[in-house]
Order: sequence, then C-alpha cells, then structure tokens
Amino acid sequence: MLVVRMFLCGHSERRHVIGEIDELINKKVTAAINGGLLPILCVGELIEERKANKTEEVVERQIKKGLAGLSAEKVNAVTIAYEPVWAIGTGLTATPQQAQEAHSFIRV
Repeated sequence: MLVVRMFLCGHSERRHVIGEIDELINKKVTAAINGGLLPILCVGELIEERKANKTEEVVERQIKKGLAGLSAEKVNAVTIAYEPVWAIGTGLTATPQQAQEAHSFIRV
C-alpha cells in the first residue's frame, strides 16, 4: 500500500500555468496539515521579478500568504522550498550564492 506523507503546495506550474493564487495555496497548506500531511510550500520568483530585484518581496508575499492563519505549531509542520521559476526548463540555473541568499532570507 502506498502512503502519502508530504504534499506540494504552490509548485510553479500550478501558480503560473494553472493560475493558482496565494489564497488558494494557503487553503491547500491548511487542508494538508488538517489531513495529517506534511505540506511543502514552494516559493520563487519569475525571471522578470529577479531582474527587478524583487526576489525577497515575492518570496515574502508567498510565504506570508501561504502560511496565513496558521498557528506556530502548524507552521512548524511546513517545509518551505525555494524554487526559482526562472531556473525551470530555461537552461538557466541558480548559482549556489543565489540559492543561499534566498534560503537565508527565508530562514528569517
């Protein structure tokens, strides 16, 4: 029997291809926790947002809205995954420094 323990919320294709908004992603995070799953909240910026130096602004908004209304205990059940949209299927890759900068910001 296959047992699901983790659930992706806010993956880039769902955000940018299907059009899922932060509020819906928050509902999915909440439902996953309430259903006994461990949500992985994916956050990350588009290339235009990176070039405009808006990485932190975008990531902060996605995290705040994705975790809105959750208790500290429930927030502790969430894994946050930095997923720069501009590095998916484009041939571009985030440098270790770019990834570390985003991770450092997320940890605050």
